[in-house]
Amino acid sequence: MKELLRFWYKKIYQKMNYDVHKALLLNGKILSQLNSQKDTIKSLDEVEFQVFSQRGEDGVLQYLISKIDIPNKIFIEFGVETYTESNTRFLLINDNWSGLVIDGSEKNIDFIKKDFIYWKYDITAKKSFITKDNIDDLISSYTDIKDIGLLSVDIDGNDYWVWEAINCINPRIVVCEYNSAYGPEKKLTIPYKENFVRNIEHYSELYFGASLAAFCDLAEKKGYQFVGTTSAGVNAYFVRNDLVRPFNTYTAKEGFNESANRDSKTKEGKLSFLRHSERLKLIEEMPIFDIDENRILKIKEAFKTE
Repeated sequence: MKELLRFWYKKIYQKMNYDVHKALLLNGKILSQLNSQKDTIKSLDEVEFQVFSQRGEDGVLQYLISKIDIPNKIFIEFGVETYTESNTRFLLINDNWSGLVIDGSEKNIDFIKKDFIYWKYDITAKKSFITKDNIDDLISSYTDIKDIGLLSVDIDGNDYWVWEAINCINPRIVVCEYNSAYGPEKKLTIPYKENFVRNIEHYSELYFGASLAAFCDLAEKKGYQFVGTTSAGVNAYFVRNDLVRPFNTYTAKEGFNESANRDSKTKEGKLSFLRHSERLKLIEEMPIFDIDENRILKIKEAFKTE
């Protein structure tokens, strides 16, 4: 009798999850159509919505792809964990894009390959710890098409250096997670360290990645313009120069948003819920690379907080 009850509980739970999944997709599809009808917007906040993304990335990307032609509907996303929350899952399911996702955990990749999306949609999952030296080979082994639709960079570490090293593709849209603790104006990134792991480098997990200004500077060098962030202050969006005409463009200072996340940790690994203004002080002794000065210094020196 207990086995029978467990069987039916499992069936009911699966059915509930399936119904929720369908409802999310339907709502996302409706919101996508509404976004596509908006000719001009003042900021990306106006089009954000969340289906599978962390914040409003699903809505922003649906808006961007509705305004430019994308002949090769291919995405590359890395740092995806189990891919249940990601920037490209909605593109995969709603828009029938294909793509490559990469994560450093074998367990995460196994999870993705057991997910229904792996047989139902055209997605490839690879296990690899990404470095600036292997990223081009990882992407090239998946596709030889340069003009892909989207690159999403979120590895909580060497993001700046990895994007700088990518030459085998020329995506139409690039999304990068920036570290808003570094502020809106200084071009800063962690010094490159091949084996960088966010929670090992500093217990708070606040020390990672690059500033928005650093990404905007790199984007300009690689032929992109900055089209904004959203109210959550997590991701920055860049569109290739030849396609940017439908969108407003900004300086890093104009488009900056503070991160709403309060995911800082104590030395014991518990959430400490620091607000944005409290973060920098905690990591001020950590090294940072100043792009304008082309040198490594302490964060407190970069901000002259001594």
